Amino acid sequence: MQSFSSKIVVLVFLIFAIGCKENSESTGKTSSEIKNEIKYASGLAIFKHENYTVVKVSNPWPNATKNYTYILKEKNVKVPDSLSQFTTIQVPIKSIIVTSTTHIPSLEMLGVENSLLGFPNLDYVSSEKVRARIDAGKVKELGSNQTLNTEVIIDVAPDVFIGYGIDNKNPTLDNLEKSGLKIMLNGDWNEQTPLGKAEWIKFFGALYGLDEKAYTIFSDIEKEYNTTLKLAKKATSKPTILAGDMFEGIWYLPKGTSWGSLLLDQAGGNYLWKETEGTGSLSLSFEIVLEKAKDADFWITSGQFSSLKEMTNANPHYSQFKAFQNKNVYSFSSKKGKKGGILYYELAPNRPDIVLKDIVKTLHPELLPNYTPFFFEKLK
Repeated sequence: MQSFSSKIVVLVFLIFAIGCKENSESTGKTSSEIKNEIKYASGLAIFKHENYTVVKVSNPWPNATKNYTYILKEKNVKVPDSLSQFTTIQVPIKSIIVTSTTHIPSLEMLGVENSLLGFPNLDYVSSEKVRARIDAGKVKELGSNQTLNTEVIIDVAPDVFIGYGIDNKNPTLDNLEKSGLKIMLNGDWNEQTPLGKAEWIKFFGALYGLDEKAYTIFSDIEKEYNTTLKLAKKATSKPTILAGDMFEGIWYLPKGTSWGSLLLDQAGGNYLWKETEGTGSLSLSFEIVLEKAKDADFWITSGQFSSLKEMTNANPHYSQFKAFQNKNVYSFSSKKGKKGGILYYELAPNRPDIVLKDIVKTLHPELLPNYTPFFFEKLK
């Protein structure tokens, strides 16, 4: 999420059953008959009852010790007393504040981007539609996620404020909630499977009363993703891959069970650090990376650089890698928003079907002869 500034390079490459009792007369079903409608997202569960929806968010950040339950209901609908302690939000909502660029594509895909009233660090937004609203003064600057401008947020008074956490302490969000704002946490960034991240569009669909549209959008993404997945299995080779690059003296690259590593593997690549445990990023020295990946076939960078020259200007030793020498270095840095925000960080988690297709095209071009990559391009 780009609101972490340039440190985002570190993050490129991280189902609950509701136990509440319910009045069967009000819904016509017992709680055991209501099924979670989420398939892939491990931190999200949506239970649709006859007159209301229960949304459960778990693991919104690594090692979270709190779970969150939200009740979505239409005006004048009464929910069971057993749910009264949870945050209740009247839907469909008409206005919203979100705090991560990864939330914006869901609004745009659902066609509700005009409901966005505020965002922290507006320069990171790449969406052309949202940028037009920013330029027109219709989206307020909220500062940064670490120091949100609570006065502006309270003055804007959205129907719901969508935040995210990085640990178990969220004093700003707690204070906003005490002021009367409806706060919901979104944990899309902490999902570790491609389709798990993308499925969070259903979270927004439930808020806007656009469940069916959200489910259709996700179903299309899922279908395209799985089609490419099957295609990748036809590859006759498994080229070795180096990822990431140096940032402030440290080489960051994805751990073996992270989102980025999984995509490289599913695209038919042999990521050289796939055996490492954990999600998030590894922090290694240049020497360790060079020793292991000097002869890697492909190099997918973090997006810091737009050309090979930029890379060697930053570190002349990059030229020691075979992938660099053979000009098999790929990046997603070329697609940027008006203010320099990189589109990949905003859109890629929502569109894993495109990312997977791009990587398959990079590693096995013969499998997709007529496809032009959307995010990735070879550096010159």
